[in-house]
Amino acid sequence: MSDSGYSNKASRPGLGCVTFGREIDRDTSFMLMDHAYSRGITSFDTAAVYGGGSSERIIGQWLAERTLSENSISIATKILPPYDPLYIRISVEQCLRRLGTETIDILYLHRWDERAKDNQTWLELADLVSEDKVKELGVCNFNAVQLDATVNLLKEIGDVSLSYIQNNHNLAVSDLSYEMREICKENEIRIITYSPLGAGFLTGKHLYGVQKGSRFAVMPAHQDIYFNEHSQKRLERLLGIADRTGYSPAYLALAWAAHQPDVYSVLVGGRSVAHLDLAFDAGKFYSPEIFAELENV
Repeated sequence: MSDSGYSNKASRPGLGCVTFGREIDRDTSFMLMDHAYSRGITSFDTAAVYGGGSSERIIGQWLAERTLSENSISIATKILPPYDPLYIRISVEQCLRRLGTETIDILYLHRWDERAKDNQTWLELADLVSEDKVKELGVCNFNAVQLDATVNLLKEIGDVSLSYIQNNHNLAVSDLSYEMREICKENEIRIITYSPLGAGFLTGKHLYGVQKGSRFAVMPAHQDIYFNEHSQKRLERLLGIADRTGYSPAYLALAWAAHQPDVYSVLVGGRSVAHLDLAFDAGKFYSPEIFAELENV
């Protein structure tokens, strides 16, 4: 695996680049990518919508300025609806220009849309794969019913393979159900999870209100996902165990996320090198007993 120092029971880490150009500038983003790469992380995840395209552009600039061996970095990005063939092609071409690459390693449909049930959508994606503009396909933020419908459609079409699903999964909120895990096992779909700290909710720093300049302040729509009774109970449980054990809430939440069964990779990120180092350190920690306590709410 990588040189990140993760335990051999942990999922492999990937670099989530959602903060690039939105919460951190180009130079800080470069520092995060340099540090991640030096620690063995070779999978970078972005999206066309992140920072209005800034995240992709910053990654492209970093790739252009670094001397890297061929195929040493895997880039995943995502496109939003509408998923009609022309818009898909235009969106992918725009992603490629911003990234400065000839191929996208993993292309995700960023969220569910009714056009995901259309044969033409997937035939266009298959064409992009055959043209080597895209290597593999994935979906993001689909539920189990939507994933199952997609898998069944692709079986009918044939010659189109779904390789990944990427969903939110952390101690407070999870979009990774038992049914989804089973669908992925049966169809050899790799599970990628993101937001192991719940956009900072699981650090406990928002106990007395949303912190100025935080992810929840920058993206207020995220607040309703976490600021509710269920998530609050999970946070209280985490804070209690952190206080008893002496580990920080963020450390325990990251360790739990890194050791989830059936998960191929966990995206880690942040605003500083220190945030990445905390994720690396937490990946070394493995305690089934503490993980079970964290879930017992």
